[in-house]
Amino acid sequence: MEKDNRNGGLCEQGHCAAKTPFPNEIRYECVESTNVRAKAAGNKGVSEDTLFVADKQTAGVGRRGRSWESPAGENIYMSLLLKPGIEPVKAPMLTLVMAVSVAEGIRQATGIDTQIKWPNDLILNKKKICGILTEMSLDGTKIGYVVIGVGINVNQKKFVSELTAKATSLALETSQEFDREAIISATLEKFYANYDRFLHVGDLSYLQERYNQSLVNRGCEVVIHEPGNEYSAMAIGINELGELLVETTDGVRHNVYAGEVSVRGIYGYV
Repeated sequence: MEKDNRNGGLCEQGHCAAKTPFPNEIRYECVESTNVRAKAAGNKGVSEDTLFVADKQTAGVGRRGRSWESPAGENIYMSLLLKPGIEPVKAPMLTLVMAVSVAEGIRQATGIDTQIKWPNDLILNKKKICGILTEMSLDGTKIGYVVIGVGINVNQKKFVSELTAKATSLALETSQEFDREAIISATLEKFYANYDRFLHVGDLSYLQERYNQSLVNRGCEVVIHEPGNEYSAMAIGINELGELLVETTDGVRHNVYAGEVSVRGIYGYV
């Protein structure tokens, strides 16, 4: 079941949805993936600044095709369709813009401070509570659209056994339940403020220090997994392009743009 809400309105569950700073909002009771629906809408020419929200997902996917548990009535599953006038090479920076925005939105709505694991996870008490997946479609050499998917564990009380050591929720860590709509609204408020500045500045220099202050990797030994290459280094922080700066034991610094970064002691990464 799908419902198109504009400037707030009622979602399928019958309660009043919080007003959001964009014109279009499409809600689902159950959907395979909000990113899938957002991309399909983008391919059909749906206008930018459209939010897709589901109460449950049956085939949620994270980075590198990893599955993500998506029960009904507990968490936030949403995807934002954007059409930014930026170079395609800059699109991955939007993942970091959203990561900061989610952290700031959670803090505003709940008072809880989270940390960021570069580039796209949010951490609470050394376990993952949020994943972000950014996908881009090209129109020739230009961006056709960008979809940013966000999954936040809010009120989930149980996880399948293989996830219990790695994942948690706001409710599990605080013994409280939280208003999902308030978190959505606060996150989008923060995102649009950060996004507008990103479009104006053209890089992440304006939020670089905010990101680094929340970076759980900072000052930690990390293991960089790249195709055909693996090495250990100390994480320093991100630069204005969103690359992770690391320093190896011989004092050489590297800018990590792509690859899997493992952080010792963080939700099972060793």
